[in-house]
Amino acid sequence: MELTISLPQDDKRLTMAGVAEQNLKIIRECLGVKIWARNGTLRISGPDQDVTTARYVVERLGHAADQDRTVSRQELLDIIASANRSANNGPFPVNSPDDATSPYEDGLDVYLGGRTIQPRSDRQQMYLRAIHDHDLTICTGPAGTGKTYLAVATGVNMLKRSLVRRLILVRPAVEAGEKLGFLPGSMQEKVNPYLRPLLDALHDMIEFDQIQQLMTTDVIEVVPLAFMRGRTLNDALIILDEAQNTTRSQMLMFLTRLGHSSKMIVTGDPSQTDLEDATQSGLIDALRRLRRVKGVATVTLHRSDIVRHSLVQRVVEVYGQEPPPDENDA
Repeated sequence: MELTISLPQDDKRLTMAGVAEQNLKIIRECLGVKIWARNGTLRISGPDQDVTTARYVVERLGHAADQDRTVSRQELLDIIASANRSANNGPFPVNSPDDATSPYEDGLDVYLGGRTIQPRSDRQQMYLRAIHDHDLTICTGPAGTGKTYLAVATGVNMLKRSLVRRLILVRPAVEAGEKLGFLPGSMQEKVNPYLRPLLDALHDMIEFDQIQQLMTTDVIEVVPLAFMRGRTLNDALIILDEAQNTTRSQMLMFLTRLGHSSKMIVTGDPSQTDLEDATQSGLIDALRRLRRVKGVATVTLHRSDIVRHSLVQRVVEVYGQEPPPDENDA
């Protein structure tokens, strides 16, 4: 099999191929394919599966180049190792050329038979595009705008397509003041109420028995934020929900869990913090610090993006009024 891919002619070409085409040499040595760049094109030849895997690796390099990010030797080796594992576990997914410009245009395919999750507004589509194009996406907006639901759907879709090997769903448990030891039951029983919304989203996309199997094998984890300390997560999509309830130090701890070939999505509503001092919210602090950092996308969903019952939008609008309506107004 022989494949030809167009190469950009600016600095992105150097980012993709590497200095003295070092990245291409690594791909050649690791995958056993013939790969060379000439006259604005990249040619790959060899056994079908190896060429398909090499194409995926090149696409990942192109994605990094689009973000003006240089891939280190170790990161490239990790991408190749991940691609090889996915190839050995079944048919390897290859993105079509249109994926970079129109991600998820046909919706998000999930495990539940015949179910496709569709964005319902232009800003929701923008949210999915941001996730596709960036390794860290921060999405804010009021209740019911699909911040969490679309993030989970993206994770399930990427898991199904073998673009990631794990899906990690995280929530802070500040409603209990993090003093979980005073509650009855096991630790899992104590934190389960705070993780329930994430599980509800999963049940819309995956059969119950399959969820149990994926969680038993740690392919899917639903965990409280405190359990993330000390971990490094590679080949994963990691979602932090209700991020307005994190402190600054907790947010820093979470963001530094990002490993090679992974993506993070942070969602929350800055107006709904349960912290005693809302000004200490890690979400608000992260938005201020990271808004102009390369590789980070920030998306704001509005009341018009609410996709729950139509009454939810009216409730949000009324509660957003300052000052609230007088009790005698009726």
